This record gives sequence, structure tokens and C-alpha cells, in this order.
Amino acid sequence: MIIQRAHIRCASAAISVAFSTVFGLASAWGQIQAMPLNTAERVETIRIPNPFELGQTSPGVTPAVAYTAVGSPLSNAGSALFAGHTAGMSLASAAPFGDVRLAAATSPALSPTPAATIELVAPDSTSGPLYPTMGPVDYGQSFPMQNYLTGQQGGYQWQLLPTGLMYPAYLAGGRESRFASHWVRQRNRDWVWDVTLGGRAGILRYGTDDPIYPEGWQLDIEGAAFPRLDLESDRDMVSADFRFGVPLTRRSGRWEWKLAYYHLSSHLGDEYMITHPGARRLNYVRDCIVFGSAFRLAPDFRLYAEADYSFYNRGGSRPWAFQFGLDWSQIEPTSLWGSPFFAINAHLRQENDFGGNLTVQTGWQWRGQTGHLFRVGLEYLDGMSDQAQFYDRFEQQIGVGLWYDY
Repeated sequence: MIIQRAHIRCASAAISVAFSTVFGLASAWGQIQAMPLNTAERVETIRIPNPFELGQTSPGVTPAVAYTAVGSPLSNAGSALFAGHTAGMSLASAAPFGDVRLAAATSPALSPTPAATIELVAPDSTSGPLYPTMGPVDYGQSFPMQNYLTGQQGGYQWQLLPTGLMYPAYLAGGRESRFASHWVRQRNRDWVWDVTLGGRAGILRYGTDDPIYPEGWQLDIEGAAFPRLDLESDRDMVSADFRFGVPLTRRSGRWEWKLAYYHLSSHLGDEYMITHPGARRLNYVRDCIVFGSAFRLAPDFRLYAEADYSFYNRGGSRPWAFQFGLDWSQIEPTSLWGSPFFAINAHLRQENDFGGNLTVQTGWQWRGQTGHLFRVGLEYLDGMSDQAQFYDRFEQQIGVGLWYDY
């Protein structure tokens, strides 16, 4: 118990240091991102928060505001100035979330950007249209820039097998459904190869069609196997966990939510039982209901927390488990050079007396036009094992990894 408490104190100190570090890195990278970029390497999307988001005026009055055009072909101009729907309206300040606040239908600078889209975020209270020339506005929607220039608009729509996720997997989460491979050295033990073979995809969406940052409601399906191989014993299978889940997710502005069911079971490897005759085999099973919530302090900086309650437990599993952490990862498609990432995850479990483990990852990432994410980097884990067969065994790991999220 004393050792476990010491590890919890160490984990708390590590979290504090990690938060300080990531804020410093985020600030530095933000300054780099503000430099002129080749717009061919940026996503052709213009996001428009509503003019009342900063409390600059009362509902029904369109203020003179606008934002630096980053992430669209308008980046060539750096900070662009447009004529607004109201005489004298201009664009001059930096957006807190998104790129351009308002773009005028009469602006010749917008005509070469038919592939761009506009996203409107509704004010807290308004009964009339936000922009008079467009007619009634269906807030929270995305629609082609070409439609905006012609006075048309889009809206939430039903989509089968949509592209993109509204509640992405936690980057440093040890039991997230993705494709991954880790080669790690365990303290006082051998090298092991931890693999994740799985993925997650959307099945049905009622929302926008933005593959990078969709909003609305979405039903997903996810599943993965998590085998562990002993690299110093002929790659014997040590154990394998299996997960299947169905998340219902929601995104609105900076907020993301998840309500999900998942099943997790664990199996001890045959080769491991042969080479370790006294090994204890657990019939570890969890069937869980999960609620998670995430908030983006900035588009690339996400804080999250989740609680899951297991209503069916076997093999040492107990009902409650909790996760919380942060992800710093560029949300827009990257250039060929990629961008840095940093992630930290704390996983607390009732079967460990609400102890658990702390995982820290950092490295380099590449994100595609559909939002798929590939990462390579370092990983450090301190605490109780993620392998459910050894849930009560302390592990300290450091190694390298590859991760791919759909």
C-alpha cells in the first residue's frame, strides 16, 4: 500500500510537470504556426464563429469583426480584408477558434475558393438571420463556399458511413481501438512487443460533412485485439485482450461527448502457460457503459475525462474505472513535414484501489485530408499493467511506438 501511494504521488507530480511542459510547447508551436505557410499544404476550410461569441455586440446587430484566414487558400494574403454585408464592415483580428469570422459575398478574393466551406456557430439567443442576405440561418451547419456566395446554405444531414470522428480516441489511451505497435523495455523484465490490431469508424451521422471537424451526432463501431509478445522468448504470446464497442458521440463547438458500450475480455497465451507452469489464468471480463466528455481549449489542444461502469465483472474486474488526460495534436491536415504531438493519460481502476497507471507519449505526426492520423514517437508507462491478465502487476515501461487512427 505504501508503494502504491508513492506511485500515485509520483504520477501526480508527473502530471503537473507534463501540463507545464505541454503549455510551453503549445505556445512555442503556436508562434511557428502563425508564420506564413504554403496554402497548398493546408486544409481548404474557413470556419466562422458567430459575431456574438466574444460578446462584442447584442443579438441582431452584425459587428465589424473578422479573422486571419489560416487554413484556406486565403492564407496567401496573410490577414485578409473583406467588404461585409453591412457598409464599413471589415476583418482584422485573430480568431480564438476557427479561421475567418465573416466573409462577404461581394469579395473578389473569395471567388477562387469554391472548394472551401463555411461553418456558422449560433449565438446564445437570436430570432432573426445572422446575415440578412442569406435568409434564415440554420446554425451549426457547414456548407460550400460557392453556396454562400450565391446566398444558399447547407444543414445537418443524415450520412451513412461518414468520414471522420466526433469523439476521437485518446492518443495515450492504452485500450483504444486503433492500429499500433509498441516495442518497450520493462524495468527488471524483458523486452515485449505490445500490438493493437483494430480500428474505429462511423456508421451513421446526423450532422455536418466536414471530415476534419464534423459536428452533430454520430454512431460508431470499434474493436481491437491487444496481444503481447515476449521478444526474448521466441516471440511467445504472453496474453491478449479483446475489445468491442459501440459509441454514440456528439460534438458542438469546442465540446465533445461520448456515451458508449464496450466489452473487454482477456486471455493468457498458450506458450506462456507452457513456459510458466504456475501461471495464474484469469477469466477477466468487463461489460461497460461509458460516459466521456472533452473540451478543446484551442483547436489542437484537448482536455478529456471519462467514467465507465462495468455491470458484468469476472476474473478480478471491479465496476468503476476512470480516465483523464490531454492531447496536443494538430487537427488540420499536415504538410509532408508533419508536426509534433504530446499526450498524457491517467487510467484509474477500482480493482487497483483506484490506483492505475500514467502514460506519456511524444513524437511526430502526420494527418491526412480525411483526418486519419499516423504518429511515431516515444512512450513511457508507470503503474499497473494494461494487460488485464496482469491487472495487479506493477510495470514501468519505456519504448518506441507507431500509431494509426482512422
